[in-house]
Amino acid sequence: MSLIQVGLADKTGEIDADLLQAAAAALNIQVTRDLTQFWNVQASVRCLPSPTKIPAGVWPIFLVKKLPPGEGGFHMDKHNQPYAEVIASASSAEWTIDASHETLEMLVDPYGNRLQNSTSIEINNGKIEDGTGEFAYLVEACDPCEADDYSYAIQGVSVSDFLTPHFYDPVQTPGTRCSFTGAIKSPRQILPGGYISWVNQQADEVQQLLWVDPGQPPTIQNLGPVPPGMSLREWVDNEMCKRNGKATVRGPKAKRLNKELMDRRGTKRANMESIAQARAKLYR
Repeated sequence: MSLIQVGLADKTGEIDADLLQAAAAALNIQVTRDLTQFWNVQASVRCLPSPTKIPAGVWPIFLVKKLPPGEGGFHMDKHNQPYAEVIASASSAEWTIDASHETLEMLVDPYGNRLQNSTSIEINNGKIEDGTGEFAYLVEACDPCEADDYSYAIQGVSVSDFLTPHFYDPVQTPGTRCSFTGAIKSPRQILPGGYISWVNQQADEVQQLLWVDPGQPPTIQNLGPVPPGMSLREWVDNEMCKRNGKATVRGPKAKRLNKELMDRRGTKRANMESIAQARAKLYR
């Protein structure tokens, strides 16, 4: 299997260069150490010095100030090569979770059409339960566990939790993990602040379970049939962007915990930089 190269590039011109480098290094560790334990992916991530120069063979993740109306984060270029856009701001390091989210999903399903059949889910009395049918789930590796409080840190950089293939198992098997951190305890569990999309093959349309606000019960909505010529994931991302302003959604619970998480991980990152400076003195 050939090595996929991913490049992190800042189009905003405002992101701290040290954080950009640290984020690229953390994402590289995540895809080479963590992701490969569960998904058949060989990839590397690096920081690109300029968004105006994308080396041949590199799939870029662009940090942008905003996305056009109705445009999600995942795209295909005119040569059908995947790339992603992530909203980023110098005022918060939250974007590293989104960058991790888009990187992982792009690697697990580069062309946005990967489906995995498994037991259907439904909502009964406000609770998510297995149904009696079967859905073709869109394989989006981070959506069910995307809230900030389910993220984890690599060298002080926040990265997204992600599904393992056991998420689609018919029943829970002792000793298996349904997400990398273990936050998802059983197949098809959707965590507060997350969502999942699937093709209902009986109705021939895409449906989605949303638990955007953990203070409210989850809901299921119909998105309708996918237009011809667009990947499932690109279309779903665009629909999410129309409704929420960004291709990923994290609910109020995650936002309340966001500052606490980011402050703690920012302190860890500052300590790592202090260690790096101390080590550099050894080589003078």
